[in-house]
Amino acid sequence: MDATDRILQEITVVGRCLEAMDLKITDLSAASVSIRTNIACFSEKVVDLDQRLTNVEDHIGMLPEHDAELQTLREKLTDLEDRRQRDSVHFFGIPEKKEGTKIKAFLQSLLPKLTVLTFSPPLEFQRVHRISPPCSISSGRPRPMIACFFYHKQARQVLLKARSQGSFLLEDQEVRVAEDSSRIANEKCKVFLALRPQLRKLDITFGLFEPGRMIIHEWAPGDTY
Repeated sequence: MDATDRILQEITVVGRCLEAMDLKITDLSAASVSIRTNIACFSEKVVDLDQRLTNVEDHIGMLPEHDAELQTLREKLTDLEDRRQRDSVHFFGIPEKKEGTKIKAFLQSLLPKLTVLTFSPPLEFQRVHRISPPCSISSGRPRPMIACFFYHKQARQVLLKARSQGSFLLEDQEVRVAEDSSRIANEKCKVFLALRPQLRKLDITFGLFEPGRMIIHEWAPGDTY
């Protein structure tokens, strides 16, 4: 191979290398365009997120102005929930399966004997059922029973009798009764009940009224009941 052919061959190799480099440059240019597009999209998202954050901060800044209104609405909702549940009564300690398949009829027959109360008109319930899943039976304690009375007066009769007597006995099994109330009212009652020992030590008279209200009065010399 003479010098001319060798030079032509080398020029051909160099040309192929340049073509390959040109293809790589083209690919890099396309990648660069894609990166710039992604950066532009990311910048738009950052601007959008910044605007959303600003809106949230503005909203949070306005909340204190509505705190009183929100608290009023919460109290109204809690009151409505308590009023809706005031005809429901919980029964704790009634043995499992004691009610058989007719739970309403069972409670209609049981309550007059258990409470020694006369109900007129006869007892009626909107619904009666056990609460908590059946798997809790394995704990050894019977599941609570909840009854929604048809007549509000009859629910109050049972609750007042339970308050005066404390609990009832069913075949040597203690049965306790409690009114149904909202979660917020229950939480308030728990706080109040925890305060009772301290109030007694301070000789402060108090009372717990439904739903979740506590009245405290420190008797001064000369006060009468």
